[in-house]
Amino acid sequence: MHDDRRITEVRLDRFLRERITPAIYSRSVPLTLSSWDVPDEPVPVTEALRQDFLPQEHGAAWGRPWGTKWLRLQGEVPDSWGTAPDTEVEMVVDIGFTTEIPGFQCEGTAWRPDGSVIKAISPRNQYIPLKLLGSGMAVDFYVEAAANPDVAQGWTFAATPYGDKATAGDQPQYRLGSIAIAELNRSVWELQQDITALRGLMHELPMELPRRHEILRALERMLDAMDPDDVPGTAAAGREALAEVLARPAYASAHRLLATGHAHIDSAWLWPVRETMRKCARTFSNVVALMDDDPDFVFSCSSAQQLAWIKEFYPELFGRIREKVKAGQFVPVGGMWVESDTNMPGGEAMARQFLEGKSFFLDEFGIECQEAWLPDSFGYSAALPQIVKSAGSQWFLTQKISWNQINRMPHHTFNWEGIDGTRLFTHFPPVDTYNSELTARELAHAERNYRDHGHGTISLVPFGYGDGGGGPTREMLAAAHRTADLEGSPKVRIGTARSFFEQAQAEYTALPVWLGEMYLELHRGTYTSQARTKQGNRRSEHLLREAELWCATAAVRTGGSYAYPAAELKRLWRLVLLQQFHDILPGSSIAWVHQDAERNYAAVAKGLEQLISQAAAAALGEGSEEFLLNAGPSERAGVPALAAARPFQAGQSVEVTAQDGGFVLDNGIIRAVLDANGLLTSLRDHASGREAIAPGDFGNHLELHRDTPNEWDAWDIDQFYRRNVTSLTDAASVALERHGGEAVVVVERIFGASRIIQRITLAPGGSSLGISIDIDWQEREKLLKLGFPLDLRADRSAAETQFGHVFRPTHVNTSWEAAKFEICAHRWIHVAEPGYGVAIANASTYGHDVARSIRNDGGTTTTVRLSLLRAAKFPDPQADRGRHVLDIWIRPGAGIADAVEEGYRANLAPRTVQGGHPVEPLVSVDNAALVVEAVKLAEDGSGDVIVRLYESLGERSEGRLTANFPVRNIHTVDLLERKVEAPGVVAGKNSADLTLRPFQLVTLRFER
Repeated sequence: MHDDRRITEVRLDRFLRERITPAIYSRSVPLTLSSWDVPDEPVPVTEALRQDFLPQEHGAAWGRPWGTKWLRLQGEVPDSWGTAPDTEVEMVVDIGFTTEIPGFQCEGTAWRPDGSVIKAISPRNQYIPLKLLGSGMAVDFYVEAAANPDVAQGWTFAATPYGDKATAGDQPQYRLGSIAIAELNRSVWELQQDITALRGLMHELPMELPRRHEILRALERMLDAMDPDDVPGTAAAGREALAEVLARPAYASAHRLLATGHAHIDSAWLWPVRETMRKCARTFSNVVALMDDDPDFVFSCSSAQQLAWIKEFYPELFGRIREKVKAGQFVPVGGMWVESDTNMPGGEAMARQFLEGKSFFLDEFGIECQEAWLPDSFGYSAALPQIVKSAGSQWFLTQKISWNQINRMPHHTFNWEGIDGTRLFTHFPPVDTYNSELTARELAHAERNYRDHGHGTISLVPFGYGDGGGGPTREMLAAAHRTADLEGSPKVRIGTARSFFEQAQAEYTALPVWLGEMYLELHRGTYTSQARTKQGNRRSEHLLREAELWCATAAVRTGGSYAYPAAELKRLWRLVLLQQFHDILPGSSIAWVHQDAERNYAAVAKGLEQLISQAAAAALGEGSEEFLLNAGPSERAGVPALAAARPFQAGQSVEVTAQDGGFVLDNGIIRAVLDANGLLTSLRDHASGREAIAPGDFGNHLELHRDTPNEWDAWDIDQFYRRNVTSLTDAASVALERHGGEAVVVVERIFGASRIIQRITLAPGGSSLGISIDIDWQEREKLLKLGFPLDLRADRSAAETQFGHVFRPTHVNTSWEAAKFEICAHRWIHVAEPGYGVAIANASTYGHDVARSIRNDGGTTTTVRLSLLRAAKFPDPQADRGRHVLDIWIRPGAGIADAVEEGYRANLAPRTVQGGHPVEPLVSVDNAALVVEAVKLAEDGSGDVIVRLYESLGERSEGRLTANFPVRNIHTVDLLERKVEAPGVVAGKNSADLTLRPFQLVTLRFER
C-alpha cells in the first residue's frame, strides 16, 4: 500500500507539472512592447502617459535598483479566442520575477490609457483579464514596473548596499519574461484547484483514516480519466472523478475557521515609504478586481494612513474602494493610523493612533472599527487594553506572539487584563501566520494547534500575501470555497473580523485571563536599534505636548484672537504617528527609511517650535520680561505646572571637592563621588543618608558587548551577548568644568574607533545627577550599555509605560521571567526595597535590563543597565554609526512619584521666553498622583478644552481638577471626545472631583 501510494503521488506530480499546468494557458501570442524609463523617483500616471515610448525588446534586462520602467503593451486578440466554452482571454505579464513570493522584488501596476488603475502584476498574480481592458479585441494598456531590489537576499542577513539609493548601484536587476495574450481554459484551472485542495488534505490526514485512501483512489481515477494529449478536452471528466470526494461534508465537530482577506503591508521596511504607497495601490486594486468576480470575498484593511495615501494619490481607486466598503466587502479594521509599535510610543501617541485612525474611517466610510488589529507588532504593552477600550473598541487581535522563542501562550482566545484592570477580548489565531494561503497544511495546523478546544469552536485566519503586499489571490479564494464544508478539513467561511469576534464572544463566555504585557520573546534589540529615530520620536512627542498646551492656552487666554492651529497640529501628529510604524520606530528598516525619518523629525521640530513661539507670544503679550514655560505636570523652578511664570532661582551653588584624582559634588540634596576615571563610586541623598551604589562597585559603568544575533540583526539581542563584554573603565581625561551654578565633570573615553565625552552634572537644587553622553560611535556589531549596580534587594523593577508603569520580576524563577532579559521602559525605570528606591530617567533610551546578585557580604546588588547603542549590519549596514548625544539622570532616595516627576523633567527641557505677563494654567490638579498628559482644544472645532490625565502611582488616588477659565459644562469623554460615563469622576460647575483606580485614564471635556 505504501509503495502504491508513492507511485500515485509521483505520477500525479508529473501530470500536474507537465500536463495540467501548461494547459491552463494552452496558446498565447506575444504583445508588442514599448517603454519609457523614469529618470529618478516615480512620477504620477498622468506624467508618465505623456512621455515618448520607444520600442522595447522582449527578454531584455531592465531595472536599476529602485528605478521605474513604464511599459506599453499592445496587440490584437486572435479571432475566436475566448469564444469556446470555459475559455477566457487574459494578458499574462512576467516582468522578470525571481521568486514566487510577491512583495520582495520587482512589482508592477497595470493602468488603462485613461489613467485608471487596473490591477497589480506580481508572482502568482500575473494575469489581467481582457474584460478589464474594455470592450473589443484590441489590447492597449500600460504597466508601471518597479525595480525594487531583493534586500532580503533569501534571509541570509548579509550586509547589502540596496537599502540606500546612494549605494545601491545602477546595474539592471531583472530581465523581462513572457508578456503575451493568452487563452485561459477555466476547466483546467478549476481542475488544478480541485487537485491542490484534495492532495493537500490527503497529506494532512493520518495514514490509518479511510478518508485519506479514498482521496488517493479518486486522484487515481482522475488521472485515468484524463487524456494527456487533450487535457482541455478531458478536464471536465477529471473534475467529475473528483466530485464525490469534494462533496463529502465536514464532520459536525470540525473546527470552524473564519477566513478574512488581508494584506499586512508594512508602511516601510525593506522599502521606503514612497514605495509603500505604490504597494497599497497594487494590493487594493487587486482586491477590488477580485471582489468584482466573487461577491463572497471580504477583505480586512487595517491602516488609515494607507487609505489616506490612496485617497490623495489614487482618487479613482479610492472611489472604487468606497463602493466596496458600502457593499460590505472592503472592511476597515483596527482603527489605528498605522499598525504601530506598542512598546515605545508614549501614552498620548497611542491615544492619537486610535483617535486619528478611527476618525478617518468614520469620516470617510461611516464605519467605526471595534477591533484593534496588530498582527505583526513586536510585543504588546500592558497599557493597551485600557487605551483600546477608551477609544470605544472592544476586541484585540495579534499574531506575532506565535514567534516566541521559549514559551507558548496558553490560550488562543482570552481576556487580556491591562495595568488598570481593564479587560479586552483577545484572539491569537492558531494558524500562526497573518499571511495564510489557506493551504490544507495551514488549515490542519490551525485546528490541531487551537488551545481552547472544548470551550470554543472557532478561530480566525487572515489570508493573503503580506508584509510586502499583494493580498489574496483567486487561488486562495478557490481553496476557501472548496474547504467550506469538506470532510477531514476544518470548515472555512469567508467573512469579517467583526463576525468572528461576535461569534467567538457569544460561544466562549468563561474566558481565561492573561494579566499584564504580552512580551514578545524575540526582537528585543528593537528597543535600541537606530537611536536617532527613537530620539526623534521622543522629542516629537514632547514638542507636540508643549505645542498643544500653549496653543490651547493662547486660544483661551486671548479670547479667540489667537487661532488654534488645528490643521497643522493634526498634520504634524499624523507624521509622527507614521514614524511609529512597527518597522520604523523599532529601527528594523533599511537606511532609506531611517534617513527619511530623521528628515521628518527635523521638519516636525521646526514646525512645532514655530507654533510654540507664536502661541507663547500671544499668551504672554508683548514685553521684555523673562518667563519660564513649564509644560510639565508638576512644579518646576517655582513655576506651577502647565503655566508661564517668573522662574525661581536656586540660591545655593554646588560644592565641589577634589578627591584622589576625582571629585565630590554636593548640592545639599545629593552627594556624588566620582573617582579618577569618572566612575560613580558613591551616590547619597541627604534626606535618607543612605548609599545607593553597591559596596565595592561603581556606577556610570560603560560596557561593550559583542552583538551577533543568530538571525534578525537589527531586531534581536540574543542572551549570549552577556558572555562577551569589555568594561570601558579607563578614562583618557577627567576634568572639572563649571557652568553657572552647576558643577560639570567632563570625562573622555576612547575605545576601538569610537570616542565618548561624558558630562556629569549636578545642578543647584537638583535631586538627580545628570550624565550626558556625547559619542562618536564607529563600532560594528557591538552593544553599548551603561550600568548602575545599586545596593538594593529589589525583587522587581517598575518601568514606565503608557499612562502608568509595569512591574517585572528581577529574578528568573520561571522560563517566562528568564525570557525577559531585555525590557522596555519609557522615560524612567525604578527599583526599590521597602522604604528606599532609585530612579533612572532618560531622554531617548528604551532598552534596559535589570539583574540581581548576592554579594559576599550577604547583601543584594540590583544592577540597572541602559542599552545605549547597537551597530547591526542588516538591513542597514551603517546603522547608528556617527554622533549621538544621550542623556541620563539617576535619582537616589526616590519613590515612584519622584520617578514620574524625573521622567517629565528629563524630557521637557526648560523653555525661557520674553513677554509682558505671566500665564495662569488652564487647569490645576491638587494631587500630584493625578498627572495631566494632554491639554488641547476639541477635534470638532468647538473651542472646548480637552484634558487627559491618569493616575500615575498605581494606587487609588483622589483629587480635584479645576478649570481656571469660564466653563459651561464638564463631561467625561472617550478618546474620540464623545460623551461616556467614567467611574470615579464627579463633575461640578468648574471642577471635577476624581477618585481614580490605579492607572485609570480619564479624558474630560470642558465646554466653554
